[in-house]
Amino acid sequence: MIIRGGRAIYGESVGILVLDTKFPRIPGDVGNATTFDFPVRYKVVHGAQAKEIVAAPDRARALLPAFIEAAKELESDGVRAITTTCGFLTIVQDEIAEAVNVPMITSSLFLIPMLRRMLGPKRRIGIVTANAQSLSPAHLLAAGIDPGWNLLVRGMESRPSFGSILGTGNTNDDTLDVDETRREVVEVCRAMQAEAPDLSAFLFECTNLQPYAAAVQQATGLPIFGIYHVVNLLHSGVIAPGFARGYL
Repeated sequence: MIIRGGRAIYGESVGILVLDTKFPRIPGDVGNATTFDFPVRYKVVHGAQAKEIVAAPDRARALLPAFIEAAKELESDGVRAITTTCGFLTIVQDEIAEAVNVPMITSSLFLIPMLRRMLGPKRRIGIVTANAQSLSPAHLLAAGIDPGWNLLVRGMESRPSFGSILGTGNTNDDTLDVDETRREVVEVCRAMQAEAPDLSAFLFECTNLQPYAAAVQQATGLPIFGIYHVVNLLHSGVIAPGFARGYL
C-alpha cells in the first residue's frame, strides 16, 4: 500500500466554520470537539459575530469572502466535508458549496424537507431558533423550505441566560449558566408543544441547543434533530464504515 502525502495533518473528516465567539461551548455544542466520536477540524471566521449574523442576513453575505477563504483552508487541510456553527448561513450555502470540492452544508434547516417527508406533510415540525424574528423567509427558502409548510417557529431571543450566547445577555464575562439555559430551552419547547398539540418533532436551528436535547426529549417525548445529526451524516458519508467485524 502506497499512501500519498502533501499535508502536515491527517484524520479529521469534517471541517467546521466557527463564528468569532467567546462564550463557553459545552459538550453537545457543535463547537466542542468532544461532541463527536471522530476528529473534526475547526476554522474561526474572524469578524463573524454571532449577534450580527443572526440579526442581519446581509452581514453574512458581506462576510462571504471570509467564509469562502476559511472553507478553502479547511479543504486544503484535508477535511472531506464542511459545515458551520450558525444555521442562519443558509443564504450563502450555494456560494460556499460552489467554492469547495467537498460536501458542504451550512445549516440543520436543510433537514426540514427530509423530516417533512419522514413525518408526513400534515404533521407539524417545530423549529427552535436563536431568534425567531430574524429567521426570515429568505433563510427558509434558501434551505428548500416552502412558506406553506406546517411549521411552528419559536426563538430563544428573549431568554436571558441564552442571551449570553447571542451576546445580548445581562453579563459580559463570557459565562454560561448551563442549568438555567437548559431550563429556558425546555420551557420554550414545552410551550411550543402546548401551543401545537400536533407537533411531531423539533428541529434545532441553533447549533448551541444540542446539549439540552436530552432534557427536551424527556420533557416532550418528541424526536429532536439538529446540526449534530448533520455532522454525523457528513462523516458517515465521506468515511464509509467497514463491516469486517459484523456477523451473519
